[in-house]
Amino acid sequence: MICGERRLLESLATADDGCTADLLLALGFTPVLVIGVVRAGLAMARTENVLAAGRAVVISPVRITEAGQPGAR
Repeated sequence: MICGERRLLESLATADDGCTADLLLALGFTPVLVIGVVRAGLAMARTENVLAAGRAVVISPVRITEAGQPGAR
């Protein structure tokens, strides 16, 4: 596992509700890295509908999976 993957998994492990792609990009993670971790089964992204300021918004938070937990330690 490369350093960036470990740092990404550590960030996801501390976020109970996951992290949006925008937040992950702001933290310096590349889309290629995030997609690679999801494709490897270490994290998952699932589309959700939420209310924000009274409006329906669609988000896709990225969350760590059980398979990714050991890499976050």
